[in-house]
Amino acid sequence: MQFSESWLRTLVDPDLSTQELSHLLTMSGLEVEECREVGPPLAGVVVGKILSFEKHPNADRLKVCQVDVGQGAALGIVCGAPNVVQGMRVPCALVGARLPAPTGAAAPLEIKAATMRGVESAGMLCSARELGLSDDHSGLLDLGQDAPVGASVSEVLALDDHIFLVKLTPNRADCLSVLGIAREVRALTGATLKLPDIPAVRDAGRETFPVRISAPDGCGRFTGRVIRHVDAKAPTPAWMKQRLERAGQRSISALVDVTNYVMLELGRPLHVYDLDKLKGGIDVRFGRKGETLKLLNEQTVELDESVLAITDASGPIGLAGIMGGDSTKADLETRNVFLEAAFFFPDAIAGRARRFNFSSDASHRFERGVDFDNNVAGIERATALILEICGGEAGPVADTVAKLPERPPVRVRVARAQRIIGVPVEANEMADHFSRLGFQSRREGTGASEAFVVTPPSFRFDIQIEEDLIEEVARMHGFERIPANPPSALAVMKALPEGRRTLHQLRERLASADYQEVVNYSFVEEAWEKDFAGNDKPLRLLNPIASQLAVMRSSLIGGLVANVRYNLNRKLDRVRVFEIGRAFLRDTAIVDGELSVAGILQPTRVSAAAFGSADEEQWSVAARGVDFYDVKGDVEALLAPAVPRFEPSAHPSLHPGRSARVILDNREIGWVGELHPALQRKYELPAPMVLFELEAEPLLARELPRFEEVSKFPAVRRDLAVTLDDEIPAQTLLDTMMATRPAIVDAISVFDVYRGKGIEKGKKGLAFRVLLQDTQKTLTDAEVDAAMAVLLDVLEKKFSGKRRQ
Repeated sequence: MQFSESWLRTLVDPDLSTQELSHLLTMSGLEVEECREVGPPLAGVVVGKILSFEKHPNADRLKVCQVDVGQGAALGIVCGAPNVVQGMRVPCALVGARLPAPTGAAAPLEIKAATMRGVESAGMLCSARELGLSDDHSGLLDLGQDAPVGASVSEVLALDDHIFLVKLTPNRADCLSVLGIAREVRALTGATLKLPDIPAVRDAGRETFPVRISAPDGCGRFTGRVIRHVDAKAPTPAWMKQRLERAGQRSISALVDVTNYVMLELGRPLHVYDLDKLKGGIDVRFGRKGETLKLLNEQTVELDESVLAITDASGPIGLAGIMGGDSTKADLETRNVFLEAAFFFPDAIAGRARRFNFSSDASHRFERGVDFDNNVAGIERATALILEICGGEAGPVADTVAKLPERPPVRVRVARAQRIIGVPVEANEMADHFSRLGFQSRREGTGASEAFVVTPPSFRFDIQIEEDLIEEVARMHGFERIPANPPSALAVMKALPEGRRTLHQLRERLASADYQEVVNYSFVEEAWEKDFAGNDKPLRLLNPIASQLAVMRSSLIGGLVANVRYNLNRKLDRVRVFEIGRAFLRDTAIVDGELSVAGILQPTRVSAAAFGSADEEQWSVAARGVDFYDVKGDVEALLAPAVPRFEPSAHPSLHPGRSARVILDNREIGWVGELHPALQRKYELPAPMVLFELEAEPLLARELPRFEEVSKFPAVRRDLAVTLDDEIPAQTLLDTMMATRPAIVDAISVFDVYRGKGIEKGKKGLAFRVLLQDTQKTLTDAEVDAAMAVLLDVLEKKFSGKRRQ
């Protein structure tokens, strides 16, 4: 919120300097981001009246002016401005005056008597840029015919003023006006608040314009007034222009300037329609699919059922609370106007302007909350200004109320407020704070149960819970009066549960396996979802930051493929990357036999990709490309000491013969495999890429260490080779043997797979290494042979295996 100090002091004038006022606002939570002078000091610059001028005898573009500066005799001044007019009153820098340094110069410009092309010049006539007021250098600054000749330009232009730029938090919409800031200053200092004089304008007729509110959940109140026979070409008064410019608003036309002025003064957005362009009555409703609207900024937008619109018989004529339409705008030819002041619920406005890629002063206020009790006051204030500037005849105010926000009282406990603030603020002081803020409050209870029940005013949308009122008490008491005491509690570092590990520990394991971490966007290309997750209906973003990043990812694989391609394009032929991040899935359920979407799941995933050679190039190991088993080993190392199982299965993005599901504790936790050849070709990868994606949660749990007796007796190693059907997985054989093994069998592993000569077609030979050991004695050959016989018997009976010699 930007405003001038002089404007603020017309409403409240505390006995504080500019810097003290700035500090007070900042310490109360209204951060003054900038406080700057309106203009530089201009000693020796006075109002001069051009009595006459003639062409310079030795220069085509120069003029010799006779200027009255209130010293009796006129001064002869050479000037090159194109807009010199006899009788014009302009800034005149006298000899000895010092002007702000020109662009590129380090020192101020000192005005001296000079001879220009043979003609003496006793001063300088100035533009706004030469005075350091703006960048306008198109001609002399016209001070108007009311400027007294010889008076100081600093006084005439009220340059002894400061511009405040206040950085407001989104909850303080009530301070998006000079009146709102003045209320705060009154509450903080106790100075008298002088509200703007808003008398009711006397009606010159009985004409009203019909209004209907068809969407009371979006528009709670709509106030309007017909004003006829206005002069839209009337100039905006200099005082209003000055206040608008110092508030960051440019002057457009008298009608528009009045609405902007009232918005800045009272926080009440207004809109002016050309009455003769309206067709039928106004209806405030939600838009309809296929409706379009050309706005005042010449942008054409398409409406839908979520956008609140102002309409007439011709269709939409404005985006409610955001911007008016081009078809009904008031211009310089307008003679009859309809003035509107409405209240729109914040939820009906929030985000709509950003959806159309623009913002407006009105939407900035309405989506935060606008006082719903000053509609009539805003209309009356604007009407009085329009009649004063543009003339005209005003009809009666028509106020249509459909639904207004409820302001439920909020209870705040005195003891709790004192405990949270950390300072024993007395109950009487709290009552005084609430009164200064304009809150209605009543005290109840005594002692430890003492409390206030506070009803917030219509302009404070941020007061909803007890903590909001505690914050107000702290602000009014003064943050600088609250001591900064360090916490007295002992800081204790709590140990992590032994059965859990952190995501950071997973990162360390992957980094130690030669993977580099990447961080990708959670929103991705739609094609990635179909290619890498088989997802035809991804979650779409309403307002994507880029057209190609329009959906939320349900898999991290697409981002890793893009990372690999990025590195390959930069001549890096060995890439190993991983990411730990969230995926976004629809939480579906079956309700009455139909699929229902209950919400959005956001599981954390761990995903990695390896491309290129298995090892860095070196002399002692032959170069080979990374394969399925390399990455499978990385998964096993990541999960250790837990032992996962891998079951062959198909995945949309993986090679059908080189992919597997990862099973842990009888639960599928992810996938590992080689990228599908079709995707390898589509994404222009010169060699296969191997990757995995796992759910993070099962990886965070780890087995607790447990004691096992270490045998001091020697172990026995035996090999068992069998022939059996090719389609039987080795893991199934291992699981079965481990479930039925004798007690002396410690471990079983596969060390050889054979297909070829001597083995029937459709068969394979598997060789198992069996480790046997007892903790109490040395095993005998008979005991070992018996244990091996048990294992062989299981393979023969359950899988029709035959022992190989």
